[in-house]
Amino acid sequence: MEAIAVAKGAYGIAFAADGTTWFTVAEGGRVGRIGPEGGEPAYWDLDEGSQPTVIAVAPDGAAWFTEYKADRIGRIGADGQLSEVPLAEGAGPYGIAVDRAGAAWFTESAADHIGRIGPDGALTRFAIPHQGGFPSAIALAPGGDLWFTLNAAASVGRVGEDGAVTVIPLALQGAAPVGIAAGASGVWFADIMGDRVGHIDADGTVTAVALREGAKPHAVVADADGGCWFTEWGGNRIGHVDAEGNVTGHDLPVEASEPHGIAIAPDGAVWSALEIGELVRIEH
Repeated sequence: MEAIAVAKGAYGIAFAADGTTWFTVAEGGRVGRIGPEGGEPAYWDLDEGSQPTVIAVAPDGAAWFTEYKADRIGRIGADGQLSEVPLAEGAGPYGIAVDRAGAAWFTESAADHIGRIGPDGALTRFAIPHQGGFPSAIALAPGGDLWFTLNAAASVGRVGEDGAVTVIPLALQGAAPVGIAAGASGVWFADIMGDRVGHIDADGTVTAVALREGAKPHAVVADADGGCWFTEWGGNRIGHVDAEGNVTGHDLPVEASEPHGIAIAPDGAVWSALEIGELVRIEH
């Protein structure tokens, strides 16, 4: 297991098509970048206490990220220029994804809305038909729809490219989904309170894979073979579920690493951001 030392508080991670690594440092209010050639990370400092969380990379190589405490959406272009879009006070942006046209979609966890910043910079918002659901992660599906979790409502949601929002309750006792990812086999989600990883197939059937007690899965990414990788925030390991529902795990070498974000690099390697201040590459 390879590890790269970065600033303490690493949280989200994403990759550009050329292999550039982008990550957020929630605790320190920074965004980091490691070029495809490797080397020391470069950092952009944000306002103190802004708490950047999830990060996604657009087709043009720009990194988009949420600033949870500052109520802003940030963008760092391929040229290194930082810009920020202010949101309404108390929005609490958390999850973010970028669609094929380059529009950034994000969740407003405290305001029950999905937001979109178009390629022209226009900001639009779409109401979620559920109050107090705490929308969390959001992910782009191959067909163009966006899927998101409602952590406090035991539900997932879907928003079409036209902005139409639907909510799908999960018939899973005690469910509290956070991470979500969409792949060719359907949608995967991490149920942090239920110690489960769930899957929704094309006809809407929901299945769940039980993990060890206390695993507290947090983030998830779909792989090319119909399975998914996920972080066990409570279990201190990186897990994998294959298309048949078989679970394997990779224990992290340092106790209480607090793995958060997870992503698959262009070369197929799986990476995770650890709050202790490391990015780790999982051998598989």
